[in-house]
Amino acid sequence: MRTYSWSTCCALTSIAIALVGCEFPQSTSPVAADSGFTGHVEALSALDLGEPFPRLRSDELARFEAGKDEFDEVETVEEGLGPVFNEAACSTCHTNPIGGSNGRLETRFGKLGADGVFDPMATLGGSLLQDHGIPGYNAEVVPTDATVTAGRITTQLFGLGLVDAVPDEELLHLARIQAVNTPQTAGTANIVLELRSGLMRVGRFGWKAQVPTLFQFSGDAYLNEMGITNPEFPAENCPQGDCASLVYNPVPGLNNDGDGVAAFNDFMTLLAPPSRGAISAQVVTGSLVFDRIGCGSCHTPVLATGPNPVKAVSQKLFHPYSDFLLHDMGSLGDGIVQGGATGGQMRTAPLWGVRTRAVLLHDGRATTIQDAIAAHDGQGRLARDRFLGLSATARTALIAFVRSL
Repeated sequence: MRTYSWSTCCALTSIAIALVGCEFPQSTSPVAADSGFTGHVEALSALDLGEPFPRLRSDELARFEAGKDEFDEVETVEEGLGPVFNEAACSTCHTNPIGGSNGRLETRFGKLGADGVFDPMATLGGSLLQDHGIPGYNAEVVPTDATVTAGRITTQLFGLGLVDAVPDEELLHLARIQAVNTPQTAGTANIVLELRSGLMRVGRFGWKAQVPTLFQFSGDAYLNEMGITNPEFPAENCPQGDCASLVYNPVPGLNNDGDGVAAFNDFMTLLAPPSRGAISAQVVTGSLVFDRIGCGSCHTPVLATGPNPVKAVSQKLFHPYSDFLLHDMGSLGDGIVQGGATGGQMRTAPLWGVRTRAVLLHDGRATTIQDAIAAHDGQGRLARDRFLGLSATARTALIAFVRSL
């Protein structure tokens, strides 16, 4: 495939506009032209996925490597694993390469009452099912009276330090802009509690944007995925909701003093984002089709970080192709309520690195980009219908563009 320099792509863009018959839409990005950002994030090659940002300080690189070791470590019962858990190491799910996603499917469940209120069934081990148990404990199962069951694949972790460094106001401002410019597809922020500060923050991690910071994401994963208690999550999960069974737990105290959580946080903060794929004339055309049919209304091309002590993520423009807001996806919602997110709402999935993934959407039901777009519903229905109505040439160009991200 022939690739082009940026200046050549600008010239090709003029030709592509004529070919698809569209104009550049009004940007919904809150980034101002005079923001004073230090620049765009330096791209790595596709072969470098799973590596740190380039040109880190020696101490930062050491933190990344220590965090990577922690991320890859297989926890044991003696170290506090369980008593119920999903996997014994973070890298078991976040792999292909390390920090990616192997499509491992986890289960959420709950019960929708006659009044329409969602019950996460916490007294029966919900809403997250742990499908492993240490010796003496059974893996959890979905209760027979659960009315909602949803699968969720693990998400990629590449570039999440940049997402973590986006100020709350940036995402809130983006939601306000969407409400004015594209009200039919406008997103909303999931306002959730940051445990460390006690403040209500804008959630951005997880399929429901239910977690506000990488540090909290780390502690949450240690407890809910591996059963490792830590300072922000000191209480064990009761296996299938049976708290009396915890008397047999071989390591009943705090399993981790927070060092592991901090190391995991360091690894994710310093993990570089995916590179951009080759840009061809077809990809340039596809980017315009992407905007014209409304995909960019939710899959926001560019966001900006605020000041940060880590230079690699400080005051940078980056391209996740997500607004990290909640959107009502109709039948594509998973039915699970988390924080302020309703059963139909899902966080806009970032598209960067999508070409490295074998399965798509929150439950991995789609194996192609076209299938993923065709499954959109709710606020994504109009863009879906426009996509399905495209000519074969325009549709192929759009898919080529998404595959280049």
